[in-house]
Amino acid sequence: MNVSYRGIKKEISPKLQEKLDAKFAKISKLLEKRGEKEAHVVVSSENRMHKAEITMQVYGHPLVGIETDADLFTAMNGALDKLDKQVVKNCAKFRAKVRRSTSESEAKNGAAELVGVVASSEDGAAQKVFRVNHLDQRKPITLEEALLEMGKDEDYVVYQDAEKQCVAVLIRRRDGHFDLIEA
Repeated sequence: MNVSYRGIKKEISPKLQEKLDAKFAKISKLLEKRGEKEAHVVVSSENRMHKAEITMQVYGHPLVGIETDADLFTAMNGALDKLDKQVVKNCAKFRAKVRRSTSESEAKNGAAELVGVVASSEDGAAQKVFRVNHLDQRKPITLEEALLEMGKDEDYVVYQDAEKQCVAVLIRRRDGHFDLIEA
């Protein structure tokens, strides 16, 4: 990470500089995917109080950590802590936004979700289990509603029975009648 310092009147000891570099490296690791590797540190002193202000651009947004303390290192360390919290929060928001948009687009397209891989079969190929009808927000329905929902092309429907509060499977038999399995 490229860090530029302004306003520091005396030299920072190598031990303290090493600690600050470790904190900047931690923040840089969080941002390594996007290429933001520039931070600006501005220190101002007034009446024996040091004010440290650290500014970074993260995902196109400026993040600022400001801390005031009598000790210069404590002020810079506090500003870095505040900046670290902001970076973690911003990365989590970005990650949640990306995950939410991909899952919504898959649900709209009717894509199947891979649930797991079952043990491999005799010919060596692994068998995969796909969740095809993964509508989580379904409300309980009655048997008559399940018959209407089944349609002419489907051979079965799985639903939650509104009257008995259990999971039920309605299966169309070859002779045109239906089997009802309740769990």
